[in-house]
Amino acid sequence: MTATDTARPAAPPGAAPARRISINPRQSGIYVAFALIVVLFEVLTGGALLEPQNISNIIVQNSYVLILAVGMILVIISGHIDLSAGSVVAMTGAVSAVLMVNLHVPWPIAVLITLVTGALIGAWQGYWVAYFGIPAFIVTLAGMLAFRALTLTVLGNQGIGPFPDAIRTLSNGFTDGYLGNIGLGPLGGADLLSLLAGVVAVAAIAVTQQRKRSARLGYGQEVDPYPVFVAKVAGAAILVLAVVVQLARFKNLPWVLILLAVLVVGYSLVAGRSVFGRHVYAVGGNLQAATLSGIKVKSVTFWIFVNMGVLAALAGIIFAGRLNQAGPTAGVNFELDAIAAAFIGGAAVQGGVGKVVGAITGGLIMAVINNGMSLIGAPSERVMLVKGIVLLAAVAYDIWTKRRGTA
Repeated sequence: MTATDTARPAAPPGAAPARRISINPRQSGIYVAFALIVVLFEVLTGGALLEPQNISNIIVQNSYVLILAVGMILVIISGHIDLSAGSVVAMTGAVSAVLMVNLHVPWPIAVLITLVTGALIGAWQGYWVAYFGIPAFIVTLAGMLAFRALTLTVLGNQGIGPFPDAIRTLSNGFTDGYLGNIGLGPLGGADLLSLLAGVVAVAAIAVTQQRKRSARLGYGQEVDPYPVFVAKVAGAAILVLAVVVQLARFKNLPWVLILLAVLVVGYSLVAGRSVFGRHVYAVGGNLQAATLSGIKVKSVTFWIFVNMGVLAALAGIIFAGRLNQAGPTAGVNFELDAIAAAFIGGAAVQGGVGKVVGAITGGLIMAVINNGMSLIGAPSERVMLVKGIVLLAAVAYDIWTKRRGTA
């Protein structure tokens, strides 16, 4: 399920844009699959999956994997892989714990030092990949072992905690109800501020999509018929409002959800609108062509790994804050979940293809499977079996649609 645009010739200047329904199965498949999985587990759990508290739990309990998925999708788009993300989460979580708990460094300074530590780790790995030419698979495999060893050296067999209130609030806390509650009839009361935030998010989606449509029309490119366009925007708006209403009925918006929203919007803009983002896609799509066109491939690769290190450090702080301690086993298999989220969300194995929103959707699919099977009492081995089948099906679907498109 990759997200490449179907190649279509642009309309000649001055010609009326063609109007027909445009459905790309490689782009839409991930969202259809997500909807079907949610409906399936909503039925199997007797409605427990979409209860307000459970939706909040899904977001909070999987936030660190979603943060890693944002960085991992860029690594995979550029044609590389990072197997050390989980160990970096553990290492940076231990650094933050030593600073905040043992050395009593004020938490804002400790967070900054931890993020810089993550950046240095990413720079270390990026140097060997970009400038020394060692495959990322080998470099990050070595990093997985080395940073886990350093974590054990720092922590021994003990955890360090508790963390300051601010860190625990960022990981587990919720926004305050500054504007009070509002009645929603049979649904009961809900936080007004959270609902307003949801309305603003819906308005932003509508404005962004309308501007995107207008821009395509301006270039004479094909667009969906207006009723189809309205239906797509309305579907996204209903989904956002439904989640926000449920969260507003429970304990308002989780702070970590706001952090995730900022990351998704920011990285989507970087990937889709910035020069650096275009270079990342170019490097992953065709390395030789990117080199010949003058793109500084080594620099792009280096900074991608620096970015991955920073996001892994952020995930390490969030995870340690959620548990209220940094432990030696933190982050185990996190890199596998992030990689799976990226591929389920539409990244191509060869690189050059993928979206930040797709990786988040892939991560949410994994989260819903984990949560839903937990609710129905499935054993852990069955959860792993289902996740493995879903990952294989996602990659098989990607290959199938690609062959179908080139046939």
